[in-house]
Amino acid sequence: MRIRRAEAADLPRLQDIERAAGEPFRELGMVEIADDEPPATAVLERYSAAGRAWVAVDGDDDRPIAYLIHDTVDGAAHVEQVSVHPDAAHRRLGRALIDHLAERAAADGLTGLTLTTFSEVPWNAPYYTRIGFRELAEPELTDGLREIRRAEKEHGLDRWPRVCMRRDLPPAGSR
Repeated sequence: MRIRRAEAADLPRLQDIERAAGEPFRELGMVEIADDEPPATAVLERYSAAGRAWVAVDGDDDRPIAYLIHDTVDGAAHVEQVSVHPDAAHRRLGRALIDHLAERAAADGLTGLTLTTFSEVPWNAPYYTRIGFRELAEPELTDGLREIRRAEKEHGLDRWPRVCMRRDLPPAGSR
C-alpha cells in the first residue's frame, strides 16, 4: 500500500469507496447514512486540484482502496472525510491516511487535526480516540468547527450523537 495525491481519474472510484464504506451503517439502523450520496465529482475535483485529496492505493494496480479529503479550519487540518473500502478494512489504511495528513499539516505549521464524527459508532469516535484524537468540549470549539456542526445539523446528522475531536500536532520547533 502507498499513499499518493488523488488524480482526476480516481474520482469515480472515490465515490464507489464512499458508497461501500457507508453500507455498515445500515446494520446500526443508520439507513440515511448508508444511503447518503458521496461527494459530487466536482467537489472531489476541487479537493484534488487544491492538493487536499489523498488515496491509499493497492500496490499491484495503483487502484484507490481508501481516501481522505481535508480542509484547513482555524489553524488545523480538518478531516472532511476518510473512507476505506470494506474489502480493505482492518489494514490500518485510515490511520495511514490520517498520519500522512498529520505529517503534511505539521510541515505546513498547522497546530492539529480536527474532525467531526458519530460518538457511538465503533469505527468512528472510539476508533479516533485510539489513534490519538480527543473529544472537544463545547467551549473548546473554534468558530469554524461551530459552523461545521451547524451545517451538519441542517443536513440531519444530529439524529445520532456527534462530537468534534482534535489531535494536537507537535509545535513547529520540536519536529
